[in-house]
Amino acid sequence: MQFVEHVRHFALLIVAAIAVAGCAQQPTYEVYNQPVARVGTVESIRQVDRQKYVSGAGAVTGALIGGGLGSLIGGGSGKTAAIIVGALGGGIVGNEMQKNQTELIWEIGIRYDDGGYGTITQAQSPGLRIGDRVRVTDTGLELLPRGR
Repeated sequence: MQFVEHVRHFALLIVAAIAVAGCAQQPTYEVYNQPVARVGTVESIRQVDRQKYVSGAGAVTGALIGGGLGSLIGGGSGKTAAIIVGALGGGIVGNEMQKNQTELIWEIGIRYDDGGYGTITQAQSPGLRIGDRVRVTDTGLELLPRGR
């Protein structure tokens, strides 16, 4: 009988973890459709602290830990309630902790020779200055020699 009770608690824990994970924010994707080899001039360079991709792993991990801690409290239906409350609370806390993780990126604003404007984001310092001439390809930025 005790085995059946443990299986039931574990099943409730998994259901609560899945429910909390479903509440996690969906990621925002950046899609750039850059024609190959556009030439332009660097107009701006900014360091930006942006939120990292939110996968929902923090919510799931928090729910599992919270549900596990909740299973240590009480007995009978009180124990079941403690597991559910622990899983939900842990999921919310885990999700919030993951949302607060950020990363430093560089945004390079480029005015293309055809009059268009684009922003390139990258994780490493670009090694460029405002006014530099660059070629943008599908593999990244290429600094052009002066006088071109």
